[in-house]
Amino acid sequence: MITLAGKRGLVVGIANGSSIAYGCARAFREMGADLAVTYLNERAKPHVRPLAEGLGAQLILPCDVREPGQLEAVFEEIGRRWGRLDFLLHSIAYAPREDLHGRVVDCSRDGFLTAMDVSVHSFIRMARLAEPLMTAGGCLQTVSFYGSEKVVEHYNLMGPVKAALESTVRYMAAELGPKGIRVHALSPGPLATRAASGIDRFDELLARAAARAPTNQLVTIEDVGAYAAFLASDAAKAVTGAVEYIDGGYNIVG
Repeated sequence: MITLAGKRGLVVGIANGSSIAYGCARAFREMGADLAVTYLNERAKPHVRPLAEGLGAQLILPCDVREPGQLEAVFEEIGRRWGRLDFLLHSIAYAPREDLHGRVVDCSRDGFLTAMDVSVHSFIRMARLAEPLMTAGGCLQTVSFYGSEKVVEHYNLMGPVKAALESTVRYMAAELGPKGIRVHALSPGPLATRAASGIDRFDELLARAAARAPTNQLVTIEDVGAYAAFLASDAAKAVTGAVEYIDGGYNIVG
């Protein structure tokens, strides 16, 4: 039986009840895990705290990876309260709107660096901070998208950024594997999340995805959560370094 009973995990990226991170957090909790949940800022707190409390989260902490010291403070509190960490989910990404909506060749240097910092380097930072807390091994997960490997119309700058994220997953899996720490990129099909709404003409992408996928339907945050919970469990202890598609087969169709 797959279970997360006795495990403790950190979930970063819940914005509302439609977030991929929330679907994952709910699945982690249903399988018995204790959770720490973060919120971006005071503006986001009223939307996230009720969800976190509904999950019985033992820690609810602010975390804007662009604010010096906030991410470190999260891990310091986890170390103080729990003394260990078994898994974490990194489900954050950002690019300035003007860079996201324009051509890749026109993106600004600052926009590119911001997108890479928030969407990729923050995952590296989390891995570095989690490593000393995962003395018995663990699982690091992040969220990607098919636009990392194929050109998806209107995905623009986030394509190269997610490609970098997936490469980072492979290298970190190789480096941390000897310590029993596994690393995964979840790659769901298109989902109607708040973050995705920033992509131009995203409703068209949703319609095309449903038509193209062999299952002829969109995935849900529950689908993603179920798979993420499996990967965090000991049942997946032999799996690491992969891009895990949860997309109804969307990625196999040319």
